[in-house]
Amino acid sequence: MSAPDRRPSAPGEPRGDAAQRNGSFSHLVADFIGVPPAQLRDTTTLSGLLIAAASAAGFSAIGAPIVRQLPNDGVAGLFLLDGCHLSLHAFPDRELLLLDVLSLATHDGRKALDVFARRLTAREIRTEQRARG
Repeated sequence: MSAPDRRPSAPGEPRGDAAQRNGSFSHLVADFIGVPPAQLRDTTTLSGLLIAAASAAGFSAIGAPIVRQLPNDGVAGLFLLDGCHLSLHAFPDRELLLLDVLSLATHDGRKALDVFARRLTAREIRTEQRARG
């Protein structure tokens, strides 16, 4: 049995097992800019949005979301799901929410994003999505 090739691949150049699984995950990140600070401090609402977003995208939860108020007035949230996760970081003083949706490619992470987009009053939403794995 030969040793695995640990040399880094060039962008877009999968090798070995990674080549067989290329695109098996989707990673969606979103910046919600200009969100009212009161919405970003509301841990109950943010927890509910994580649950609703997971449901809308068809994810299976493996527990309850963890959403915590941080000492610097921010909020962090994590929802572990079967084979993926949703996470958020809210910065009320900057009117900014960062959302991270890692999912199996068979699911549409944009459905999770839509839940946040409908509920939060953002002035602008910037998104980026890429295949992972």
